[in-house]
Amino acid sequence: MRSRASHCLSSWRGCCYKTESRLEGRNAGADLIVTQVFGGASRALKIPVFRRYWVGHTLASVGRWMYRTAVGWLAWELTHSPGWLGIIAFADLIPTVLLSILSGAFADRFGFMRIIRLSQIMAITLTLGLAALIFSGHINVISLLVFTMCLGCAESLGQPARMSAVNAMVSKRDLSSAIALGSASFNASRIIGPAIAGALILWVGTGVVILACSLMFLLFYLQLRTMHIIEVNSGSKASGNMLGNILGDVRSGVFYVFAHRGIRFVMILLAATSFFVRPVIELMPGVSGQIFNAGPTGLALLLGSIGSGALGASLFLARRGEMRGLTKLLVLSTIATGVTLMLAMQFQNIWIASGFLVAMGAFMLSGNVAAQTLVQNSVEPEFRARVMSLFIVFAYGLPALGAVLMGWLASMAGLQPAIGGGALFMVIFWIWALPKREAMSKRLEGERV
Repeated sequence: MRSRASHCLSSWRGCCYKTESRLEGRNAGADLIVTQVFGGASRALKIPVFRRYWVGHTLASVGRWMYRTAVGWLAWELTHSPGWLGIIAFADLIPTVLLSILSGAFADRFGFMRIIRLSQIMAITLTLGLAALIFSGHINVISLLVFTMCLGCAESLGQPARMSAVNAMVSKRDLSSAIALGSASFNASRIIGPAIAGALILWVGTGVVILACSLMFLLFYLQLRTMHIIEVNSGSKASGNMLGNILGDVRSGVFYVFAHRGIRFVMILLAATSFFVRPVIELMPGVSGQIFNAGPTGLALLLGSIGSGALGASLFLARRGEMRGLTKLLVLSTIATGVTLMLAMQFQNIWIASGFLVAMGAFMLSGNVAAQTLVQNSVEPEFRARVMSLFIVFAYGLPALGAVLMGWLASMAGLQPAIGGGALFMVIFWIWALPKREAMSKRLEGERV
């Protein structure tokens, strides 16, 4: 009797073992299929801390674009002045250009997560305050300007830390995919956010949109409270003469960038794209009206073409998930953005031009992701946020300066010669970069040197 029971128990254990093994095999097979389909993106998203961060960051990005849409509409309702629209947009973006370098020094000194959480608390508080003013009926364009500039300061405080924190969440193998996923969520957010905001403004008004933005910032903050990463400098140098220490940190960060041959190489190519190609987006209303005689509908098509190319490239790079070959891609994108932009401006047919702009958007985004990944892979940990703050200044500040110069040239010579001249400069920078590509590849794609 006992032997029969033992036999039954052994048989039952064997069946359980076989079933468990079969399930494990199926799960392994499913994981393999997912990895083959989504590549590096699936590896990055399997990391719990990065997955939570990416979801929360995407929600906050959607909320940020909802805020920009709602504030723009509110400024128009209050003033009916295109000039005030420009002033509000300027107030939103200029803190990123002016304060990012200081923000990078703060993040390196006090820790990435601490600074990101602080910036989200500021964003939550400011959006709740603005919503209260709207609902109470005391809102005016000056208070809107002040709140928008303050939120821009909160954004600039957290941006270098948000970019730098990704490196502490994933391995070097998955860094390219993680950065590309961030770019994909950004490009998707600037489509989804305004669409949601537009519908809510129509149904319930701008006050509810601002409240919804505050809720999204809160959700990201709550996610941040559950996350812990290993940081090299977290709170390690928070004493002494604060102003002198911060300014010294900024100076050492700038010197580090220009002394590091690989990072300097990347920054020069990033600056070229930001100054000579990226300003075309700001000039697209003129391109649509003057070159293609297409008006607002044409503007939407042209901007949508660039955005769709950028989104597609970010998804491709997220799946690719490799460090190898990114230097080659960066150099290729330098000439490809220039050539595709030049070709887009040579055709009077807006549909043909849009096809070239899809390619331009893809190459421009690829160059940006490659540049950010290579810098993150090469920089010393103690300089990371400061270097990324300079990256932000080059990526977001130079397009504003380039737009001013290109707009001035276009007013004298026309849009096509001005844009074509910028594209030609990209060819010159490609000729400069090409002989250095192999040496820079060894320096940037391997371990830190």
